[in-house]
Amino acid sequence: MTKNYKYYEFVLVAFVAVLLCSNLIGPAKIAQLDLPWVGSVTFGAGVLFFPISYLFGDILTEVYGYGRDRRAVWAGFGALFFASVMAYVVVHLPAAPFWQDRQPAIESVFGSTWRIVLASLVAFWVGSFANSFVLARLKVKTAGRHLWMRTIGSTFVGEFFDSALFYTIAFWGVMTTEQLITVTLTLTQYVLKTGWEVLATPLTYLIVNFLKRAENEDHFDRDTDFSPFSLKT
Repeated sequence: MTKNYKYYEFVLVAFVAVLLCSNLIGPAKIAQLDLPWVGSVTFGAGVLFFPISYLFGDILTEVYGYGRDRRAVWAGFGALFFASVMAYVVVHLPAAPFWQDRQPAIESVFGSTWRIVLASLVAFWVGSFANSFVLARLKVKTAGRHLWMRTIGSTFVGEFFDSALFYTIAFWGVMTTEQLITVTLTLTQYVLKTGWEVLATPLTYLIVNFLKRAENEDHFDRDTDFSPFSLKT
């Protein structure tokens, strides 16, 4: 019998909403901040918000289990795919005569190349599943202790795969192998994304503890089929 939850759908929708907004709105602007002791730091604005999707992924896996997070990842993947198709169609539709002067702005914001779109989709899919798998396995290994270690550790792994795959797919042949490795390991975005998880740890604890009490659920993936291609919960 499938258990009914009060808040699962809300967390899932929040996960997909953050994912869509960070991928559609965030890349439209490159920001620069002058930080003490660091200097000028340049980054895509979406980096400030994309890590929140990993926070929701951690919460889903920790409370509801890998299977229900897997469904959320597929929902997010489907939403991103549709958004990419819609953006392509919108950009390539013939512009009305009075809209011609605005067309370059639309192309600049939504006109990603097929390689960038493919890189984003693959990187999100693999990174999210890596994050969920590591957290689920660590939860069993640690008997549910050290949540901070599990969320931060899984995010480091997931974000590494996300960054590595995105830059490899998007820029293979444009950058040398050495440059790709250097960019993946030292990228400002990677540091910002993983740093976000560290800073958000107190909030993660608050949400996880609230949901575990409210849902009367604390799932352990002891006998879970970790295939990413299943939709079983």
